[in-house]
Amino acid sequence: MYTAHFGLRELPFGITPDTSFFFGAPHSQEALNTLLVAARGGEGFIKITGEVGTGKTLLCRKFMATLGPEFVTAYIPNPYLEPRTLMLALADELEVGYDKDADQHQVLKAITHRLLQLAGEDKRVLLCLDEAQAMPVETLEALRLLTNLETEKRKLLQIVLFGQPELNRKLELQSIRQLAQRITFHYHLGPLSRDDLDYYVAHRLRVAGYDGARLFSRAAVARLYGASGGVPRLVNILAHKAMMLCYGQGRQQVARAHVNLAARDTLATSRRRVWPWAASAAALAAAGAGLAWALSH
Repeated sequence: MYTAHFGLRELPFGITPDTSFFFGAPHSQEALNTLLVAARGGEGFIKITGEVGTGKTLLCRKFMATLGPEFVTAYIPNPYLEPRTLMLALADELEVGYDKDADQHQVLKAITHRLLQLAGEDKRVLLCLDEAQAMPVETLEALRLLTNLETEKRKLLQIVLFGQPELNRKLELQSIRQLAQRITFHYHLGPLSRDDLDYYVAHRLRVAGYDGARLFSRAAVARLYGASGGVPRLVNILAHKAMMLCYGQGRQQVARAHVNLAARDTLATSRRRVWPWAASAAALAAAGAGLAWALSH
């Protein structure tokens, strides 16, 4: 790959949520601060929403990594589960022992016992649910019942929901209005601004070990913003492809043309309709050939 060519220790634009690459842009830092303040308050639900690719999972992992030793965290990445299965997943996360044939009531009783034990050790327990917009309504209601567990002084379990904007529409349903009323903190995670994107690219390159002069030209960064709309996941995909093309041509700086070819090769950006021309079959073929040539060298 191109790491040695650019003097990098690792690939800078992966799409896996690696917390070492967390970038404290205003939106991300405000969301993280909201989470930390709310967690220390210990009351109600916390909700973080954002469009696809805006960094919710990375924020979730950064949040859990930032919490002190007084917190015990449980993380469920795919909550498209019936209530009992969700209870079992939570029990596994909290290392709760239960019989394999236990019904929902028995599992809840075992979880409650574990939560009381942790409270006695002065621990706070946080359940983080990613992709929460996919949760069935009856499972959301089961979550609300979980937050009824409390001592005389505080809740035994606090729940953080990370989801796409569809989660907001689901929470407007009359059947779960009581849950919506318990959301005490919320934040909507937006895309990067044009200036933030420039710093974002430089930050990820620096974390990956780059210490040279500007690697992405200003024109390349402007095109990167235009093609991605500031959505971090799209930025990463386009920047990675542009660097492959740059490397394939033996160049040392990513130019606007490299980002153009990367954008034409990326279906996600074409669906956004953010550039003023339609990519022709010939342009797509050229971009694909360029990427294939870069990979072979």
